[in-house]
Amino acid sequence: MRISYQYRLKPNKEQRESIDNTLDMLRCQYNYQLAQRFDWYEQNRCSIDRCPLICYLPELKDRPNKTNQEKSLVQLKKDRPWYKKIHSQVLQAVSDKVDKAFERWLKSDCNGKKSGRPRFKGLGQYKTFTYKQFQQHHFVGNKITLSKIGDLKVVVHRSIPDGFVIKTVSVTKKADGYYVTLSLDDQTVPTIKPDFNANNIVGIDVGLIDFYVASDNTRIAAPKHLRKAEKKLKSAQRKVSRRKKGSNRRKKAIKKLGITHKKVADTRKDFHFKTAKKLLSKYDVIAVEKLKVKGLARTRLAKSIHDAGWSQFINILSFKAVNAGLKVIAVNPNGTSQECSSCGHKVKKLLSQRTHNCPVCHTSLCRDMNAAINIRNRGTHDLSKKAQSMSSKTSR
Repeated sequence: MRISYQYRLKPNKEQRESIDNTLDMLRCQYNYQLAQRFDWYEQNRCSIDRCPLICYLPELKDRPNKTNQEKSLVQLKKDRPWYKKIHSQVLQAVSDKVDKAFERWLKSDCNGKKSGRPRFKGLGQYKTFTYKQFQQHHFVGNKITLSKIGDLKVVVHRSIPDGFVIKTVSVTKKADGYYVTLSLDDQTVPTIKPDFNANNIVGIDVGLIDFYVASDNTRIAAPKHLRKAEKKLKSAQRKVSRRKKGSNRRKKAIKKLGITHKKVADTRKDFHFKTAKKLLSKYDVIAVEKLKVKGLARTRLAKSIHDAGWSQFINILSFKAVNAGLKVIAVNPNGTSQECSSCGHKVKKLLSQRTHNCPVCHTSLCRDMNAAINIRNRGTHDLSKKAQSMSSKTSR
C-alpha cells in the first residue's frame, strides 16, 4: 500500500537558492526535450493521404523516447557542466515527465483519458523535482539529506507509521514556501475490518446547496470556501494587475495572491478529510454516485462545482475507506433524483423543484433525500451482487 506524507521544509538562504536554480535548470531541460518531441512530430506527420510519383521526401528522424533522451543527459553534463549540480535521478525524472505528457496527448493514459497539447514551462512554472530512490537513514529526526542540496530542516508534524518504507522523495515550491513529499510503501495488504457489517450502509447525494445529504436524513451545508474568499481574491488580483510587469512589487503581489489561493485550497481539503472521517467512523459501507464531474463543470454551475470539490472528496473518502478496512461503492447516477425511493415510479422534475412528490404512492420528501435513499438501495444491490459472485467462485 502506498501513502504520501507532506512536510514543510525550512531551508537556509543557500539551500533556497540551490532549490530555485535546480528547478529553473530542470525547466529548461523539460522545454528542450519537449521541443525535440514536437520537432519530430511536425517533420514526420503529413495531412495528405497520397502524393505524386516524383516528390521530395525529407529524411525521417528517429523518434525521441524516454530511453534515448535519458542517454543524452551524459552529453548534456559535458556540454553544460553546471548541470552536474543536479542529481542524476532528478534529471532522469524530467524525461519521464515529458514522455508521459507527450504520450497522453498522442494516445491516452491507462484509463483511456487523453490530455491536451503539452505546454512549455514559463519562468517559475516548474515547481517539483523527484528523487526516485531514497535511503531511509537520510531522514532522521527533523532533518532530511537531499543529494546536491544538503541537510534541510523539516517540520515533522506527524511521525511515519511503523512498517512503512520511504520509496521516493519530491521537493515542491509553493506560494508560501518549500515542502517535501515522502511516498511511503507498506508491503502488508489492507484487510477488511474484523467486525465489518455490510448492512451498516448509507447513501450520500452530493450537491451545491448542501454538500451532501445522507439517506439517514443527516446533511452538511456546503461551506463555499471560494465564494467566501472572493473579496480577498479580487483585491489581491487587482493589486497584481496594477503593478508594473517585472517589478519587485508585482512579484510580491503575485506571491500574496498565490498564498490566498492556497489557503482556499487547503481549507477545502481539510474540510473533505474531516467529513470523510466523520462518515467512516459511523458507517461500514458508503454508497456514492459515479459522477462525471468534468462534464458537469462545463455548465453554468462550473464555479460552484469546482468550489465544492466533489472529485477530491470522493477520492479522499475511497482512500481512507481502504485504509480503515471499509468500503465505498460507486453506483450508476442515472435517474436517482427522478425515481421514487418508495415505489420506483419515475417522477420527472426540473432542477429548481426541490421536493419529490410521487403521484402513485403519494410519497413526499426532499429531492436530495429521495436521491440519497435510491443511492443506498443501489449500493446494497451492488454489494449483494458482488457477494453472490464471490461465493459462486469459491464454490467452484
